[in-house]
Amino acid sequence: MSDEFSRIARYFAPLAGEEGLGLANDAAVLKPPPGRELVLTVDQMLEGVHFLSGDDPALIARKLLRRNLSDLAAMGAVPMGYLLTTALPAGLPEAWLAGFAAGLAEDQKLYGISLYGGDSSSARRDISLSATLLGHVAPGTALSRGGAQPGDEIWVTGTIGDASLGLKARFGELTDPTGYLTQRSLLPEPRVGLALAGIVSAAIDVSDGLLQDLGHICRVSGVGAVIAAEAVPVSPQAAAFGADMLEARLTDGDDYELVVTVPPKHAGALKSACGALPITRIGHIVAGVGVEVHNEAGKTLRFGKAGWQHF
Repeated sequence: MSDEFSRIARYFAPLAGEEGLGLANDAAVLKPPPGRELVLTVDQMLEGVHFLSGDDPALIARKLLRRNLSDLAAMGAVPMGYLLTTALPAGLPEAWLAGFAAGLAEDQKLYGISLYGGDSSSARRDISLSATLLGHVAPGTALSRGGAQPGDEIWVTGTIGDASLGLKARFGELTDPTGYLTQRSLLPEPRVGLALAGIVSAAIDVSDGLLQDLGHICRVSGVGAVIAAEAVPVSPQAAAFGADMLEARLTDGDDYELVVTVPPKHAGALKSACGALPITRIGHIVAGVGVEVHNEAGKTLRFGKAGWQHF
């Protein structure tokens, strides 16, 4: 494996924007767009926790960026660029680095972002990665988790549970004949570019499970939520596994869809803002605490967990 500086020059300097100064200095120099506020988010991916040892390095790189892009989407921010940190074990093949850099380059082009800088280090065994993404919003328009009010409707983009079942397929716990669920696990689709300011009262991306992440909105807003299990959108591929996978779909996470709360009078504006992106009403905000899931008969369903726990 090449040394640290030649690795940076070969694989990462070509990804740098002008703010990164060719990755030849101690820090980047960033000039925010005039009259805009900066939005920053950081996320990490660890081998054996967030990705498997044999995963395609290009897909690992793209998912690393997309997890952060999803956070920016949940704040209504326009992506700008990112800082990258890597801790890589000795002996990691050059082909892995080349694939990882190619994945970064692909999504940089797709989302109009560039590399500003970062840090590289060594790891004793497993790969450790993190990215800090920067975006911008008009002053005072950043979306938050804290504005939901009783009577607001709860909507979610896309479909929920595909990534969870895709991971099970990768572990051989179920079959995925089309590969669709596996792909959703490996490469999420962050919902960037939606003009939701002034329409939604609260927003969050679904990373740790729909119930848990919606619960974060409830906690910060000081409200409760009721959702209908049958209303939660499901892909045909996930629906094939029936009700047995309902808890996994609602609690395992890794969807990177958006769940938003919306005053009923803004429902039409929400649909217009989402355009061709499917968005589904799944419930409503109530006075109270926590999230309840009801079946078609109105009975409250109980689950063993609300979502992914890191500890």
